[in-house]
Amino acid sequence: MDVLYRPGHTAAKVAETLRGYSRRLRERLRPFPADVAFVYREAAPLAPSWLERGLAGRRPLVFDFDDAIWLRDASPANARWKRLQPAGKAAALCRLASHVTVGSAALADFARQHARAVTVVPSTIDTDRYPLRPRAPQPRPVIGWTGSHTTWPHLLTVGEALVRLRREVDFELRVVGAGPVSIPGLDVHSVPWRAESEAEDLRPIDVGLMPLPDDEWSRGKCGMKALQYMALGIPPVVSPVGANVEIVRDGVEGFHARGADEWRERLLRLLRDGELREQMGRRARARVEERYSARVQAPRLAALLRAVAGDGAPVAAEAPA
Repeated sequence: MDVLYRPGHTAAKVAETLRGYSRRLRERLRPFPADVAFVYREAAPLAPSWLERGLAGRRPLVFDFDDAIWLRDASPANARWKRLQPAGKAAALCRLASHVTVGSAALADFARQHARAVTVVPSTIDTDRYPLRPRAPQPRPVIGWTGSHTTWPHLLTVGEALVRLRREVDFELRVVGAGPVSIPGLDVHSVPWRAESEAEDLRPIDVGLMPLPDDEWSRGKCGMKALQYMALGIPPVVSPVGANVEIVRDGVEGFHARGADEWRERLLRLLRDGELREQMGRRARARVEERYSARVQAPRLAALLRAVAGDGAPVAAEAPA
């Protein structure tokens, strides 16, 4: 994972891929005591579906995905590797599976064209790992974004709005996970991504950003950035693309924004109104707890797996309201 999403590192990627295939082959040959096989995205990304077919021949198969994985040129870091994947593999796995689980309605639209049964299980947050705490006073507000170097260009799409905003109000831009980065005209504080401190690294943020291009890949995204902010009581400003439209209700838990003028206006309003940030933050946390927490969704997934194994009633196809 250290090199998978970075450009280059061809030798390391080839070696790790071959090592992963060897491990998968050993797993297929050994005894399989489970009642259900659960495959996330794919058992072997660049191979045909023979591994999954082997699993489905032994047990009911549940296939889960949370990105538009049927698109072959989605990741700029690994575009040439993605093109090695057999065409139509995602559709083939949907047809092979006893049940398909997906992270959003847009993904469900694709899955239903090929699968016999589809359930939306949205991306979730472990709220125990994202506890609410009193916000410490800060000398100036903090606008934040989390991601990686591959999604860093999404943040740059609102760079003009942020520079214009900085002329009206002083703020710090906190960037988690993209490496050392800078935007001329802004005070950028770069923080490396660390699994063990992810929540704490996001906690100083007063307003979270999730800009996205309106393309087919982004429409399949499941809104995890927004959910992370919201779990910590941070109101997000998001592009109304994909699952963001449902997760963040405009003017309730945060704001939707299109174009530089809307991004600047929404952010300015939140930076100047601490009470509004607090109100939206409380509603954002409640939204996560009610609909997008592991405590809510884990029992649904467990019930689905029991039903697929033949040991329970069918589960509702949509997430609870």
